[in-house]
Amino acid sequence: MAKKQLIVGVEPHSIAHKLHIKAGDYLLTVNNETVRDIFDYRFLAADEYVNLEIEKANGKIKSFEIEKDYGQDLGLLFEEGLMDSYRSCTNKCIFCFIDQMPKGMRETLYFKDDDSRLSFLQGNYVTLTNMSEADIDRIIRYHMGPINISVHTTDEELRCKMLNNRFAGKVLRYLDRLHEAGIPMNGQVVLCKGINDGKQLKKTIEDLSKYIPNMESLSIVPAGLTKYREGLYPLEKCTKADALEVIKTVEYFQQKLYNNYSTHFVHASDEFYLLAGIEVPAEETYDGYPQLENGVGMLRLLDTEFHDALDELKASGMLQNPQKRELSIATGKLAYPYLKRYAEEAEDILKIKVHVYEIRNDFFGEDITVSGLICGRDIISQLKGKELGEKLLLPVNMFRAGEEYFLDDVTKDEVEQELAVSIGIVPSDGYSLLDAFSGIEATDFRRQIYEQADRGDCWQA
Repeated sequence: MAKKQLIVGVEPHSIAHKLHIKAGDYLLTVNNETVRDIFDYRFLAADEYVNLEIEKANGKIKSFEIEKDYGQDLGLLFEEGLMDSYRSCTNKCIFCFIDQMPKGMRETLYFKDDDSRLSFLQGNYVTLTNMSEADIDRIIRYHMGPINISVHTTDEELRCKMLNNRFAGKVLRYLDRLHEAGIPMNGQVVLCKGINDGKQLKKTIEDLSKYIPNMESLSIVPAGLTKYREGLYPLEKCTKADALEVIKTVEYFQQKLYNNYSTHFVHASDEFYLLAGIEVPAEETYDGYPQLENGVGMLRLLDTEFHDALDELKASGMLQNPQKRELSIATGKLAYPYLKRYAEEAEDILKIKVHVYEIRNDFFGEDITVSGLICGRDIISQLKGKELGEKLLLPVNMFRAGEEYFLDDVTKDEVEQELAVSIGIVPSDGYSLLDAFSGIEATDFRRQIYEQADRGDCWQA
């Protein structure tokens, strides 16, 4: 029996609304093809001429011939975001972060997704082990991209070992098909000390560079190791010497590949540079920041944006009577040195006081240093009784997307009550950070700059 998709709503004033399609109806086909999921729907419904087959709530079947602009949305809303169930991961990776989570957390945190469709929709990285030849055919047919792939190693036997999946090596051959079809890709290597580093890392970078320009970037990130690894594969944390070796390898290939392809291609995550005790690279090294979500270049971009915003604020003339404020900001070990530096610059220029606190990750273990994995209870226990000023600033990545909960389900309100301070959630860009320090909206001082420019030089033309 052909699959039909339940329509749960219709966008007002949309094509579907004008056709009197309603919630409770079913989508049967688009252009005489069954719609399996969101990608079938998007691809088939993008045409200028679309034929819809709809089963009304009363069981009557209606056909609609539609002429529209290419890519114009029909306005149909479906129950599931993918119009299909999510595919869970079939691997048992030796470095899997979810396997290192404590018991008793909310159920959704233990779901391992490895769904290629989420790679296109949300930028998730997938291993290809849940994909079939038919899935690859469909990606090629629809020319979807980019697809983000967790490669880890190009040694087939080693990949099977790392993913604990006997098919994990074989599916790497899908990369050839995607490359031949011109599908944009990004790659990722989760580095495990003594396993896929050293010669194996060099081999992986060399092998994947053959897919340039279709493979647009490759990130090298360290495996995150929590204190909950009892019974799991014995992994060691990277040392300063290990980080320096990774950076040396990455920079060697960056120079070689840039000379040949005008792209640096491979990037080490910010964690490696901080662990090595050296500054993150210059902005031009990051090729437009294609792997920000993997922690690659976040600190360099933050630095660039913060100082650009600071220059604009100085030029605006709005610092003549700075607002006296006392604030605090909390972050993880990774970003602490940078935020401490920015706070000191802001104190000097804005004439404010900023207390910067490094939060130790007691919940997952001290080896977890990123702010996005800091839990509410650690913030409460470590900031209780500290000088916090009129507001405590926290980065937005500490919170669940679009909500005010930390990973441990402690709420923003609960932290505010425990610490007796108002919390300001700060977006991850440098402009927002300066806004939070200064209390001046960026749009205000940019408008001031533009007005000054309009008044100043126009008469000289």
